[in-house]
Amino acid sequence: MNEPSISPPGGYTIPFIDMAHETRRQVIVDSEPGQYLGHPTTVLLEDQRTMIAVYPKGHGRGAIVMKRSADGGWTWSERLPVPDNWATSKEVPTIYRVVDPEGVKRLIMFSGLYPIRMAVSEDDGKMWTPLAPIGDFGGIVAMASLGRLKNGNLMALFHDDGRYLRNTGKGAKFQVFKTLSKDGGLTWNEPVVIAEHPTAHLCEPGLLRSPDGRQLAVLLRENSRQFNAFVILSDDEGETWSDPSELPGALTGDRHTARYAHDGRLVITFRDMAHDTPTYGDWVAWVGTYDDIVEGREGQYRVRLMDNLKGGDCAYPGLELLPDGTFVATTYGHWTEGEEPYIVGVRFKLGEVDAKERCRTLEEGDPP
Repeated sequence: MNEPSISPPGGYTIPFIDMAHETRRQVIVDSEPGQYLGHPTTVLLEDQRTMIAVYPKGHGRGAIVMKRSADGGWTWSERLPVPDNWATSKEVPTIYRVVDPEGVKRLIMFSGLYPIRMAVSEDDGKMWTPLAPIGDFGGIVAMASLGRLKNGNLMALFHDDGRYLRNTGKGAKFQVFKTLSKDGGLTWNEPVVIAEHPTAHLCEPGLLRSPDGRQLAVLLRENSRQFNAFVILSDDEGETWSDPSELPGALTGDRHTARYAHDGRLVITFRDMAHDTPTYGDWVAWVGTYDDIVEGREGQYRVRLMDNLKGGDCAYPGLELLPDGTFVATTYGHWTEGEEPYIVGVRFKLGEVDAKERCRTLEEGDPP
């Protein structure tokens, strides 16, 4: 890998829009007095209105809770029955909808540390298998992202800092890995390193594909807090990757989750960890284009979705796009002073946020 260049500025100049106090957008997914609820991920089912959320009772480690919404995240079920050994989860659960080469549709859910384990459902999440190892390897936040390659294989991404990959318990350098499945997620091959850096701590890979389908990009958290977030690119379906490049401060944060809006813009939500920002440690969203990421531009604007009241303990978000253009972002955080974190969803359309930005511009006297 190349030696790092001088870091770009740690702040940003694009507009900032605050929607944190617009309670009409907010839905409480789950809360429990005295119980820490954290780190949710969501999946939108094929009907484009049913959502499933999974999250631990605890900070990463803890029994996995599952809930279902039949109306695009407006209302949520009670906690649903799950296999007994989901209570043994040691890390953040992540859930995905996949299709195998024979057209069989399934949901798969991962739980990390050592070994990485997986549960499977082939009836849209009504019945699940217990968690079972996918191989003799481990990792942190497994799998932070997952995508389908052009040949039909699935590629899942995770990271490790040396402690869990082979269960040595000894920290080493941060590395980002890929693992492939040729059978729709039922089995996975040995992990391969796709990103590392001589001094930065790269982790929590967030995968997205370019609008023309030709390129893959992975956004990366930087855990030493000495750099901005990073990005790597692949033009050959993940076979080879560019050296990590530092991103602008506007995209610096943890656990990037991305979706394309109907107009082609990107919405990326994450925990704000920019070095110079008024919303440090809060739950934010970035709006821009894929080309902004590749060219190192700041993007269009940033949005604060919720104000986190305790440090940076929030925002491992799920993000879904409904047919009417509504984004449903779901995450945990310290939303009420003195209470344990709980799970909240926030709903917005880009047209609504665009209107707020136009109003802000006029109020400040800038050219419209």
